[in-house]
Amino acid sequence: MNAASVGAERAARAPRRWLAALACVAVLGLSACASGPAADPRDPFEPYNRGMTRFNDAVDDVVLKPVATAYRDVVPSPLRSGVGNFFGNLAEVWTFANNVLQLKGMAAAESFTRVGVNTVFGFAGVLDIASEMGLESRREDFGQTLGRWGVPSGPYLVLPLLGPSTVRDTAALPVDVKGNLVSSVDDVATRNSLTALNAVDTRAQLLRAGDLLDQAALDPYSFKRDAFLQKRRNDVYDGTPPDEPAAPDPDAAPVAPAQK
Repeated sequence: MNAASVGAERAARAPRRWLAALACVAVLGLSACASGPAADPRDPFEPYNRGMTRFNDAVDDVVLKPVATAYRDVVPSPLRSGVGNFFGNLAEVWTFANNVLQLKGMAAAESFTRVGVNTVFGFAGVLDIASEMGLESRREDFGQTLGRWGVPSGPYLVLPLLGPSTVRDTAALPVDVKGNLVSSVDDVATRNSLTALNAVDTRAQLLRAGDLLDQAALDPYSFKRDAFLQKRRNDVYDGTPPDEPAAPDPDAAPVAPAQK
């Protein structure tokens, strides 16, 4: 194997090493603060999560948000829509796979049809013809598949650079990375360019929502955490989650056992 081949192989493994490094940082952070205060039982790692959120927000303010703002201001809206549709069509393939794993026959058929229609008639997904036909996209990932089969979400967890997650979704992340068609592109430069474009386009779509959140929420961290956990719960149960058991009232008087 020549030097060029070795270099390409190492570069191809870079995303996996980066993902492993993120996981290590998260684990080290959790081990350092797992004994911190836990006002919300779903968020026992709140001190770590708040610190990581501040780090992520700082990186976003310096790097990603300015780039996404420039992208939004320079690139025409129809072209941005085409970029979003293209990556959405690629993601639909992984949605189809997870619908199959969850034994959702109708949803799997709709996902398969969406991919076929948009790829053939929508210029490789640049146009979302399937949505105009009434076939709406409902994203599925491996974290939702685990939840479908009874794996609990576990505590809320903020990952370096990647943002809000849960322990279950973090464990599913390597599988989701494998299921991302962009990660299977052999050419390193092309793969990295597509990954960066997808990240910038996704961030650009969230610019307005992020600004409104910062202005409206008294505690953006708690608001984002609660919204994320509620959305993930709805995603797992397809919008109809079961009622959660009511938390016990600490001020309520104890109930005496019934006499036999």
